[in-house]
Amino acid sequence: MRTDTTSTNSAIFAANRARGLVRFDVRQADGLTHRGALHESGSLRVRFPSPEGEGLSAVFVNTAGGIAGGDRFDIDIAAGEGARLTLTSAAAEKVYRAENSGAAVNIALKAHAHAHLAWLPQETILFDRARVRRHIDIDLAESASLLFCEIVVFGRAAMGERVQTGEFVDRWRMRRGGRLVFAENIHLDGDIGEKLARPAVGDGGSAIGAALIVPGDEALVARIRKLSESFRGEVGISAWNGFAMARFCAQDAASLRADMMAVLGRASSSALPRLWLN
Repeated sequence: MRTDTTSTNSAIFAANRARGLVRFDVRQADGLTHRGALHESGSLRVRFPSPEGEGLSAVFVNTAGGIAGGDRFDIDIAAGEGARLTLTSAAAEKVYRAENSGAAVNIALKAHAHAHLAWLPQETILFDRARVRRHIDIDLAESASLLFCEIVVFGRAAMGERVQTGEFVDRWRMRRGGRLVFAENIHLDGDIGEKLARPAVGDGGSAIGAALIVPGDEALVARIRKLSESFRGEVGISAWNGFAMARFCAQDAASLRADMMAVLGRASSSALPRLWLN
């Protein structure tokens, strides 16, 4: 009887998990970027606001209202030769506590020759006991350009919330011209709050972020370092292998967001998505 009850509960849990998939490509024609084939399923949707200039903007919407244990979301985007695409999210994504299995998020981005891809979602907010594994794979042609950022917030400081335990696994891989040029794994689990409090980890900060900028060189690094006096948190940036990497740590999401916007403003002449400015 106990086995039957366990099996029933597992089946109910699986049936109530959110699944979401968005897959599409964009193409350049007559100097403008146009949407190609689009596939959506589950609770993940994408909307295309009015075009701004020659590029195309896309906004992700999670109708599930957040991410919970056992959920899975997959995003697969390709920018064709010469296309320009900016991707963002309608709101901050919330990852709620998970009693058993964690959530999984898989992101695959591809930019063909002379394409420009900007991945600029709003922040991901982890609640106490949240568990999520995210895989990000980026495939760039040699002549493609990229502006890619992610912000992760461990608890809403303004609400007095703090992440004590949980699991956050973040795996990034970037290939350029078919060669692996960047690989990184972040794995925080157990007492995350205690680890973030350590001076060599987060020094008590509750928000971390990273930005990949392709192409990136020492001249770009120098321009961004000129902003150092205005940063509200800690920001470090370096360049190698033809790209730049900026890392952020701040006491709260608002401070980190301000620093990220300042860096992105120096890294690109393109305007940030309007949703970032609300």
